[in-house]
Amino acid sequence: MTSITEEIQIAIHGIWSRRWLALAVAWGVALVGWLVVALIPNSYESRARVYIEAQSILQPSPGSSPLDAQQDLQQIRQTLTSADNLVQVVKGTDLAKTVRSDADIGARVGTLKKNIMVISQQDNLFEISAKSADRSLSDRQNAVIAQQIVNKLLDILTQENYAGGKASTSQTLKILDSQISARARDLQSAEKRRVDFEQRNIGMLPGVGSIGQRIDAIRNELGQVDSQLVAAQSALAAINGQLGSTPPTIDAASAGTGQGGSALGQAMGELAQARARGWTDSHPDVVALKRQIAALQSMGSGGSNAAGMTRAPNPAYVQLRSLQAERAAAASALQARKADLEGQIAGMSAKQVREPGIAAEQDRLSRDYDVVKGQYDKLSQEREEARLRGDVQSEAGTFRVKLIDPPGVPSAPTSPNRPLLLVGVMIAGIGIGVGAAFALGQLRTTYPTAARLERATGLPVMGAITETLGASAIAMRRRRLRLFAGAGAGLVVMCVALVMLEFVQRGLAA
Repeated sequence: MTSITEEIQIAIHGIWSRRWLALAVAWGVALVGWLVVALIPNSYESRARVYIEAQSILQPSPGSSPLDAQQDLQQIRQTLTSADNLVQVVKGTDLAKTVRSDADIGARVGTLKKNIMVISQQDNLFEISAKSADRSLSDRQNAVIAQQIVNKLLDILTQENYAGGKASTSQTLKILDSQISARARDLQSAEKRRVDFEQRNIGMLPGVGSIGQRIDAIRNELGQVDSQLVAAQSALAAINGQLGSTPPTIDAASAGTGQGGSALGQAMGELAQARARGWTDSHPDVVALKRQIAALQSMGSGGSNAAGMTRAPNPAYVQLRSLQAERAAAASALQARKADLEGQIAGMSAKQVREPGIAAEQDRLSRDYDVVKGQYDKLSQEREEARLRGDVQSEAGTFRVKLIDPPGVPSAPTSPNRPLLLVGVMIAGIGIGVGAAFALGQLRTTYPTAARLERATGLPVMGAITETLGASAIAMRRRRLRLFAGAGAGLVVMCVALVMLEFVQRGLAA
């Protein structure tokens, strides 16, 4: 432990004895370093944050997927710093005053590519930052230009939002128009082939549609006719049953009893109408009518003037006969329609058996026509949706751009951190000076102590003579020490002055 302490003391003594060398090296390194730091241009950075959200007014465009919106956002971020957009930035800011030719514009564009950053902080949140560090401009001008660059990029983003939506819609409409034209030609060709085929086989394939389709339609109609025929036959059977139980004539009174005969005929007519409606004998109205008829008949047969009774046509019987004729005619018409439909099915089935190639060809032509017609209708609908979407985008844009943090004029440079660099250069100069003094002490062969001389020579050292200084030498050393302290303090004062000057310049730039 004693040897280590002794070595440290020897090293410190060696450095102190060469302190002027250390101070000179420190000053030299500090001056050079401060000059280099002063030549580094101040870089001013302006930032803005924007939120970009895809519009959801309409459904997604034809053929689009949920990932297309995110891809469009990434495309905006990538194309925002394209060469064309950066040329607009140069011409739309104060950078236009610093260019005189296309070569200067190209150089500015290359610098902007390095100094502009578009960073995605979240899914739809982006940060746009721009730096300006032009040596030919003042700090104030660089700060203003950084803000102008970000503002111009935001303007371009808004313009591309509207222009991009219109261009995309126009391109989509052109593609759909070309596809619709092609499908229209295919549709005309398919329709012409089908018409030509039907004209060639007009005698064998009457009607519209393929044989299979027409047979299916006829079978559906035949099923409906069967149901109607069963209902008509049931109604006719009911009328026939009622007609069998109704007498054709009834007893009618003479002139003296005409009122009773009229009432009886009216009651019989109402009973016939009730049965025509489908009412059964247990219906309350039917029961009441039967009682009324029985009472009227008993009055006619039990009266004193029975000899005056005559036979007259039964009104109920007449009405039932009329209904019978109508129901029979309806049943006959349905039976005839059923026979006609069955004949059509038999004829078409026979045609399918005799000419299977014609039926297959008709099915193929109809199928091709239906496919092309479906594609044409679908493309027409998509074109209308695309046109509507384009109208909406012309008003609202493809994306909704919301400015979260507007760009401001930076008050302090983002780089370099000149105060820290100035202090660091001073510390580095002092360290290099101390190191130089120590290294020189190690290179020169000196023996600061008697023990080191004894170890180096291997001979015993009898003693050491201490340096004795006079009054003048002591005064000289004190003056030199004051000079050294002043020079060392001057180094620190110079560093502090440079740091203060830097803050003053920042205040003027702001």
